[in-house]
Amino acid sequence: MKISYTHVAKCCLSAIVAILFVNAYAQKSEWVYPGADGKLVYKALPTGDRIMDFSDAGYMGGGVAIPNVPVKVTLSAIDGDNAPAIQEAIDKVAKMPLIDGFRGAVLLNAGQYSCSKTLNITASGVVLRGSGMGDNGTIVYMTGDPHVCVAVRVKPTITVTDTKTSFTDAYVPSGTKTFSVASISGFTVGDAIQIVRTVTPQWLAFMGMDNLVRDGKKETWVNGDIITERVIEKISGNSIRVTVPLTDSYDVKYAGTVTVQKITVSNEQSQIGVENFRIVSPAQSVTITQGHNSGINMGGISDGWIRNVEIHNTVNSVSITGKRITVDNLNLLHDVPTLGSAKPADLNGSGSQILFNKCTIKGDNVFYFATGAKVSGPIVLLNCIFKGGGWIQPHQRWATGLLVDNCQVPDGGLEFMNRGEMGSGHGWAIGWAVAWNCTCKNFLNQMPPGAQNWLIGCKGSVEHKPAPFEKTNPILPDGIIDSQDKPVTPQSLYLTQLKERLSPQALKNIGY
Repeated sequence: MKISYTHVAKCCLSAIVAILFVNAYAQKSEWVYPGADGKLVYKALPTGDRIMDFSDAGYMGGGVAIPNVPVKVTLSAIDGDNAPAIQEAIDKVAKMPLIDGFRGAVLLNAGQYSCSKTLNITASGVVLRGSGMGDNGTIVYMTGDPHVCVAVRVKPTITVTDTKTSFTDAYVPSGTKTFSVASISGFTVGDAIQIVRTVTPQWLAFMGMDNLVRDGKKETWVNGDIITERVIEKISGNSIRVTVPLTDSYDVKYAGTVTVQKITVSNEQSQIGVENFRIVSPAQSVTITQGHNSGINMGGISDGWIRNVEIHNTVNSVSITGKRITVDNLNLLHDVPTLGSAKPADLNGSGSQILFNKCTIKGDNVFYFATGAKVSGPIVLLNCIFKGGGWIQPHQRWATGLLVDNCQVPDGGLEFMNRGEMGSGHGWAIGWAVAWNCTCKNFLNQMPPGAQNWLIGCKGSVEHKPAPFEKTNPILPDGIIDSQDKPVTPQSLYLTQLKERLSPQALKNIGY
């Protein structure tokens, strides 16, 4: 047998590449790392808080393949406004019977569809599908007055029952699934519950958020209640275990009485998808307060998806406020930046169990990803690439439970920060967030009082700053920075957690 030098060279090169790949992720984080048995080991803070298991993020709670729903109505593009015909088709499918959770898909054949109004999906089991997001696929051109191209707008009815109890633990750590209560009377496995903490003056003072003033006017950071919805997985004595970990901690010194309420949810729509087409808006050189076109709003639903969609020139492009939703292979492009210091959010992830997978953005003067007020995750950005002068920046008023996993912002930043008096008093934007093996030009990782944020295995310059408008005040404390500029193993935290919680098949189901 004759072996060529070329063959030997190729084998040697492959071996070198393999060694380099292994070595690139040979570093271990002290906070999460594979143990001797291959399972992840977590280090806790002295209070018991730990990096949470984020793997429940995504469609159907993670690790479930997005279905290919049968087509029930097919349309081709017509001259003029296509919005009425598409809406009529959506409404027609919405009236069809549910079969295994689905009614059917509206298929838009390849072509160019001018639409002057929002396309609304308001019923479970309906999918709006194009014939591809490429140049020869389905292209929806936004015309007319500023509007949202596609909206899934449903407001479920949440009824609080008379079955209530309260935490008895002096401290419940972030990342746990178990807590003790005063009574389990009336609660059963499978119940939907709300965990309610009231924003107290003690907590506001502890967070340093009771003295926000801008232009001589007092600002309010957070008020009312912070509510986290969960489902009971197990009851043992007076201990309740929920299906998804808690994203925040609960300290009786500052939270006071934390209430657990059994709820019933009605009019909640599910199994809704938007897929396989392109949305094109005229370029919009506007401020965020001016009228503008947006891409997709999806709120009030459970178990939905956006996949294989490309969007051009929208402002505040995609907003997700439901739960168990996957946004997969979404591409956003901007020909011009928005104007002004107030920046739009291309991706707004303000729901729970949300996964943004393999999303790309190209644009300037934009928050590539942001969160709203009082958001309880988990929320995951996985393998996303954002190019231009912009930021991944949770935006305002205390979101918790964010993982940014293997994402790249080569010309911009990732910031877990106290936004202080910015905006209308955005204050501490995020707690219990993790950036894992990310690459950015700049990082800002600040530690909220009584909470933590982590940068692990990340490459880029780490900044240290005071709160905005407070340049003479001390630099705010850093969160945990571990293995800076040295990627860690496992390469992806989310995918490893998902594989461990479910199976290798769960990774295949979502394309890994």
